[in-house]
Amino acid sequence: MTKDQVSMTKEAPMPKPQPRVWLLVIVWSLVIGHWSFAAPRPVAELLKSAKPSVVTVIHEGRGAAREGTGTGFVVGKNLIATCLHVVGEARPVHVRLGDGTKLEVLAVHAWDRKLDLAVLKVKGGEAMKALALGDSSKLIQGAPVVAIGNPMGLEGSVVQGVLSARREMELGEMLQLAIPVEPGNSGGPVLDREGRVHGIMTLKSRVTANLGFAMPVNALKPLLAKPNPVPIARWLTIGALNPREWEPMMGARWTQRAGRIRVREAGSGFGGRSLCLSKLPKPKLPYELEVTVKLDDERGAAGLAFAADGGQRHYGFYPTAGKLRLTRFDGETVFTWKILQDMDVPAYRPGDWNTIKVRHEKGLIKCFVNDQLAFDMKDDGLANGRIGLAKFRDTEAEFRDFRVGKKLTSLAPAPALLAKLEQAVAALKPVDEFDAKTVNELKPNANLNNELLRKRADLLEAQAGQLRRLANLVHERAVQDALRAEFKKDDAKVNLLRAALLVGKLDNADIDLAHYEKEVGEMATEIRAKLPKDADAAKRLAALSKYMFEENGYHGSRGDYYNRANSYLNEVIDDREGIPITLSVLYMELARRLDLKMAGIGLPGHFVVAQLTEGKEPQLIDVFENGKLISHKDAGTIVRNFAGVPLRDEHLAPVDNRAIIVRMLRNLIGISNENQPPEVVLRYLNTLLLLQPDSPQEHLNRALMYMRLKQNAKAKEDVRWLLENDPPGFNRDRLMDLFRRL
Repeated sequence: MTKDQVSMTKEAPMPKPQPRVWLLVIVWSLVIGHWSFAAPRPVAELLKSAKPSVVTVIHEGRGAAREGTGTGFVVGKNLIATCLHVVGEARPVHVRLGDGTKLEVLAVHAWDRKLDLAVLKVKGGEAMKALALGDSSKLIQGAPVVAIGNPMGLEGSVVQGVLSARREMELGEMLQLAIPVEPGNSGGPVLDREGRVHGIMTLKSRVTANLGFAMPVNALKPLLAKPNPVPIARWLTIGALNPREWEPMMGARWTQRAGRIRVREAGSGFGGRSLCLSKLPKPKLPYELEVTVKLDDERGAAGLAFAADGGQRHYGFYPTAGKLRLTRFDGETVFTWKILQDMDVPAYRPGDWNTIKVRHEKGLIKCFVNDQLAFDMKDDGLANGRIGLAKFRDTEAEFRDFRVGKKLTSLAPAPALLAKLEQAVAALKPVDEFDAKTVNELKPNANLNNELLRKRADLLEAQAGQLRRLANLVHERAVQDALRAEFKKDDAKVNLLRAALLVGKLDNADIDLAHYEKEVGEMATEIRAKLPKDADAAKRLAALSKYMFEENGYHGSRGDYYNRANSYLNEVIDDREGIPITLSVLYMELARRLDLKMAGIGLPGHFVVAQLTEGKEPQLIDVFENGKLISHKDAGTIVRNFAGVPLRDEHLAPVDNRAIIVRMLRNLIGISNENQPPEVVLRYLNTLLLLQPDSPQEHLNRALMYMRLKQNAKAKEDVRWLLENDPPGFNRDRLMDLFRRL
């Protein structure tokens, strides 16, 4: 698989050794590790040496309130290593030395969200000594280790332990340590008894207080070798709300991802109140305001704010404790708040997404949940004002589909359509032959009750599984239809951005395509705003590369290359990390909006782009390597290194949009064959064959997936296709044998 495609009993007395044997023992010991003979340093001595290189990392809340404290350590001149979650996103961050000196953070020099690692570049501290990095792969189980950190804010604390195991976890292979981890330890170094760093403290065990996990330091080394720097001013915008659209107020943490707004942490207002007001013009009465909201805990409270004065006064309509509440907030404290209505509403679905809506008329407020009128209330305490979102206490909540208008049409399916669909779903039969009639015939036999109950449970489980499969299939077909419609157009009219986002939507139904299309458009607008009106193509290209790689930290995934997330363009945009083809798609789409003509070049094992300029040779650009301009000779080296073949002229031919999407799907197939269920692989295979039905390898692969699911009839159809089309490179006799066995 190419890189881009992703494949002793009781002891006997020891005889007196001869000199030559002793020599061999000494040499062998040196080969397997010089540390075997090194005397471990006392912990006090080790701490004295290492402590000056360990710092406190603090990220702040709004209003400069301290919010989180962690640990970091010096790894180079002006460079501090820590955990990404210690740094936080869209938050001011600074570094403090043991003597209290604060260092300004200039940039996030390198970072990897999947590994939870970050390296900060600071101003000052040049005299600080970097800790030596060990080879974490050679740290043996049972080896003594020492961790330095700031548990519970107690700076410069040290604790001893051992490497108890290595564990494969969500972040990858981690060092399991017999060391307690507390808040503030994260990001601290794990040292061997010679003072070399072997890990970065990351996680606390949920099972026992005396167990923690550290990211191996070997995972940090590629980041130091190939950093992806982001200036701190730009870092503060990652995950943040668009300031042109939203204005958060009274603390809490409001973020946006995948078209959804999320709020966490208590606000600074009384009762943890926080607002997030829209920058839309104040609507004139009458108007309707709507959002779909989901609470992490029904004891919380979050929903709509309206008629807001930009300070303490506004209305709020929100679910709380399983009820719906309308409140008028006339001031800062609860003594100035008036609950206008608070009641149970049958249409509200606890623990689920709920669409809440208000209709604000002069002197009248109507409140709805899931298109059902909850209550109406006469009140004219507040008139026109701003609209937005509100949350209270330490609620975590997500919002989507925020909208306002004179009269909003329902986004829910029409009642007639919903009834028809529910009737069709209710009529579905289970996959086995057990039915209700059989149950009724057996009921009089009391000795069969237990068996019947088990069978009924099996029946319901089969139906539930069938409904889940049907839901997945309906979603898959809808996405495939959207892709099919896109590729009915001429290639020049295909919306490559939307098509690439649809590939990700195969696995995530919640992706908001319009949100990402809008975001890419805003990115291009931001680039163009920094250019003079007469900027030539060279300046526009330079501005594009600077924006992506220098200012925003987009980078090639190296430590987690074969993660499916790297093939989802929405996650590449959010995480600023991807593989060659997804980074190239984003680069080309931004270039198109800057009037730069680009084409994708599908090299064997790697994907690059070419800038097409009339009268000139195409300029190859390796987006995975931060937009590096490369020559044909460079391309030849890449192809030899990744695919082991010489570069040919046809390798440099531009590929069309269909070929790009097919290649993205092949990447997903390649990395999913071994570690995903057949149903997942079939999703990609079916989509690919929809776009490229004459692909023999995918027909064979699909047949094998169907065989794994024991769906031999479907597998036989793909083998039949191979026999009828007789593609080169396939053994016809073996295909015939397989066809007969099916």
